[in-house]
Amino acid sequence: MEDLLLKCDLHKDKKLKMFCQDLSQLSCTDCAFLNHRQCTNVALISESAKNLSIDMRQLSNNLQTIVDELNKFKSKQEASIQSVEVTCNAKLQEIQDMRKKLNAALDVLENTTLKELDENRTTMQTSLKKDVENCSRLKDDLQKLSEAVNGLCDKSKKELEFIASRKCLDKIQESESYLKENRVNVQSSMIFKANTDIEQFLSKQSSLGRILDSMQSLTVKMNPDQVLTVKRRLEYTVSIPSDTRQSFSIYGICSMPSGQVIVTDFQNKKVKLLNQQYNVSSHCDVSLHPKNICQITSSEVAVTFHRDVQFISINNGNLVSGRKISLQHAVVGIAHHKGELYITSDTALYHYNMTGTLVKKLFEDAGDSSRVFYCAVSPAGDKIYVTNYPQHKLLTLATDGTLISIFEHPELQYPRGVHVTPAGQVLVCGYASNNVIQVDHEGKKKLATLASQRDGLCEPASVCYNTNTHQIIVGLNHNSKIIVMDLQ
Repeated sequence: MEDLLLKCDLHKDKKLKMFCQDLSQLSCTDCAFLNHRQCTNVALISESAKNLSIDMRQLSNNLQTIVDELNKFKSKQEASIQSVEVTCNAKLQEIQDMRKKLNAALDVLENTTLKELDENRTTMQTSLKKDVENCSRLKDDLQKLSEAVNGLCDKSKKELEFIASRKCLDKIQESESYLKENRVNVQSSMIFKANTDIEQFLSKQSSLGRILDSMQSLTVKMNPDQVLTVKRRLEYTVSIPSDTRQSFSIYGICSMPSGQVIVTDFQNKKVKLLNQQYNVSSHCDVSLHPKNICQITSSEVAVTFHRDVQFISINNGNLVSGRKISLQHAVVGIAHHKGELYITSDTALYHYNMTGTLVKKLFEDAGDSSRVFYCAVSPAGDKIYVTNYPQHKLLTLATDGTLISIFEHPELQYPRGVHVTPAGQVLVCGYASNNVIQVDHEGKKKLATLASQRDGLCEPASVCYNTNTHQIIVGLNHNSKIIVMDLQ
């Protein structure tokens, strides 16, 4: 047991000797030399453990809790493997059905063309047969006249010669006229002019269609800089009888795949579940004021508090609190992408894994509070958007923390909430400018003002796109209502 605990995870032949309080990490001598040279609070484990009281029973319970959650997740993923097979077989049938439809459509085109060919053949054959018959008739008439003329050669019958002469001239003229009239019009062959548009269209296609997951299917429909257009604005109240305060601050909104929406009510210390009609159907009381929120799975979200991240799930239509991660710094904004958490502390942006282990401090602006306020991640996971509240800026960072661009605009004052749609469209709340604007995906220019004070926005604090209804939801400060905007 001691060998297991003392062994360094990175350097298997080394034992753990020190603890870094700056990064909350155990380390061996090699780790300390490689990773903690710039840290100021590194001490021997024996010293760090002297004044530390640990509840091993609670630790064991916590371990069992996360093991149970892993088992649940493992079971769900194993069930998903079977679901993928079922879905794949269904899609295979759809592909084969589509091929049959294409074959049937081509059969119809072929039959139409063959029918036209047969009709042309019949028309040409009828015309040619008529010509043959006419030629035969004229030839027979000429041959009979020729025989009659030959019979008169040795006889002197002026009247018959005159009649024969006139008949011969008339028949010759008739034959010449017939040949003259029909020589140009006679066609003995046909030309097939192919519809090359069909062939060219098919040659340009790479497949019968795209195989996408549910999130990708939304992404391919729109480009990240396609401007959203609002056609109607609606209001819904999120107050409930058990609210202890009449002042509301909806600091976080999250739209779930089920069509339900979860909001954080900062003033009333509640996380509220809204049904598809935006009516409160369930709520979860919390001990501290909830701030930001992000989706983790199809039924789970993460909510930020003072120094904690609380995981909350939807279970049978109710909100249920799960595990909690406690951090060593303030916790304000949060975003999730493929098992990675991005958390802001007012002055810095951190990258954590799902167990709460710090991966890296990505960015820091240690000036005024709220310079690193709320954050959102692009669908591809290559950009992180961060609002700088006191300096009226939107920062665009790479996932390694490198600053890509800074956006400033007179219409964006004290930016707070930021959200990225599945298509990559960037939405930002102007808290003091009372508006929601759309910014291009590079974070460099304003594309549109989606809503303003004349649309009922007063101190907008959070924004979210509802994929199920193609709507934008805006949460306000000191207001029990959310603004829902239908898009064209």
